[in-house]
Amino acid sequence: MKVQLIKIHLFCFRYQFIQINIFYRIVTVKEHRLSHIHKGYAMNILEVLYLVCFLAPAVLMAGLAGLTRLSGMSTTALWRVLQIVSYGAIAFAGVSLAAGTSGAQWPGLVKATTFGLVLALLVQLLGKVIASFSVRYLEGEANQRRYIGALSAVLGSVHLLLLADNWLLLIAAWAAVGLALQQLLCFYPDRPFALFAAHKKYIADRIADVMLLGASALAWWEVGSFSLSALWAHIAQQGASVPLQASAVLLVMAVILRTALLPVHGWLIQVMEAPTPVSALLHAGVVNLGGFVLIRFAPMLEQAGAARVLLLIFALTTAVLAGIVMLTRISVKVRLAWSTVAQMGFMLLECALGLYTLAALHLIGHSLYKAHAFLSASESVRQTRQQTLHRTSLPGTLSVMLAPVLTISAVFLVLRLADLAAWPWWWSGVLGMAWAPLLWLPDAQDDGASPASQLLFGLFTVIGLSMIALFLHALPLGLQDAPDERLGLIALTGMAALYLCQVLLQKQPQRLSRWRRWSYAGFYLDEAYTRLTLLLWPTTWASGNATPVKPEMPDAPVADRPR
Repeated sequence: MKVQLIKIHLFCFRYQFIQINIFYRIVTVKEHRLSHIHKGYAMNILEVLYLVCFLAPAVLMAGLAGLTRLSGMSTTALWRVLQIVSYGAIAFAGVSLAAGTSGAQWPGLVKATTFGLVLALLVQLLGKVIASFSVRYLEGEANQRRYIGALSAVLGSVHLLLLADNWLLLIAAWAAVGLALQQLLCFYPDRPFALFAAHKKYIADRIADVMLLGASALAWWEVGSFSLSALWAHIAQQGASVPLQASAVLLVMAVILRTALLPVHGWLIQVMEAPTPVSALLHAGVVNLGGFVLIRFAPMLEQAGAARVLLLIFALTTAVLAGIVMLTRISVKVRLAWSTVAQMGFMLLECALGLYTLAALHLIGHSLYKAHAFLSASESVRQTRQQTLHRTSLPGTLSVMLAPVLTISAVFLVLRLADLAAWPWWWSGVLGMAWAPLLWLPDAQDDGASPASQLLFGLFTVIGLSMIALFLHALPLGLQDAPDERLGLIALTGMAALYLCQVLLQKQPQRLSRWRRWSYAGFYLDEAYTRLTLLLWPTTWASGNATPVKPEMPDAPVADRPR
């Protein structure tokens, strides 16, 4: 009996052991599956939170734009709501960037990139500053409700464009930016030149939309998807075929139209009659979107030689000619506008050369500078008057000849000491040419600093700018350069030509009086484009019950006519 009991107990023990072992294995498998499912849910929830976070600014601004049309709130209340919404948009954009949501996406529709998130935060910050400035600037003006709605729509559409990962969404967002901006440019309906400038911009935007649709259709035909991520993957595996190269050419032409390069630049000069905060928004956060789009399409642009050459021609020509015209202008706001045209040329030139990191830094720096310049235009007028009263003599011949040599040497020295190859050697020459006027010394010295101290100050300024450029170039923007040396040599030649023109305009103004008149008139490029615009798409407008006015070509440049 004892043996049997033992056997039974052993049997029971073994049976229980087997049952427990089987149960343990079942529980282990179930726990493993449940933990995997929970992790999947956690990842999905996290991705949704990321998506909500970086899309929230666009949703908030779109909601406010709708609120201005549907609600009966007072203008004062709407301004307060705009301030609150702006703070919320900044917070969401900042959290998205700080949390490292780069890579989060809604597949085939939107995708967060590091550079896109940086620009999104910058745009919302500028929007907040412009909104605060507008409250006082537009006090007592009519149509403030429409202004608030249009400003919100612009900020929301720009934010959506910066995150777009789909051809159609990008095109729609860019078109929405233009349509909302149209309301701001026409804020004063009794100013015909502002209305005509908006009309010319509207035509350029619609032509650009058609070109973008054509580019997207060619890309879809080749890739089978409107997704930009799918396009990059296709190019990485198979390269850019003929349809994709044609798509890149159409994209470049659309960017040229949107970014106001010569000869379609006139509207950007003539919208100076719009409110000053609108000018700040336009020059700081809208017109430079073309640079972002080209940086975004860098994988396709790198393998489209024809598109890069086309972009180089228009960008270099714009940078040189607009830089010359800017020297002849008197009006502060008009000079700032021509400066924007020249800077857009330089920025797109960097894109054509494959220097995408420098183009990104140029875009950010230009946005900050132009926002400050337009919002403090009255201070700029005071400084200009002081410079006119204390104008120094012409630069000396020796300093003009030695300045580019010294600046180029300084840039090379900084690169050598830092032991970094941040950019190609020829771009150091371009930077040296651009900074050479900092070392110009006048023939006749005033009672101020000595020539040696002025020269040292200029050299230290060039060295400081080079170090800042090196530091900013190392920022993790997630961009990869693809410089083209042959195109770089052409750009270096163009910068040398621009420097020579600057010297001649400074040293021989009497002998170049005829050239100066042409330069002051913008080489009459906008006049030709305006005639073509009126021929293809004539327009009339009226203010209130006034008789409709048909625009005619002015005898003098519109932006500098006395008013």
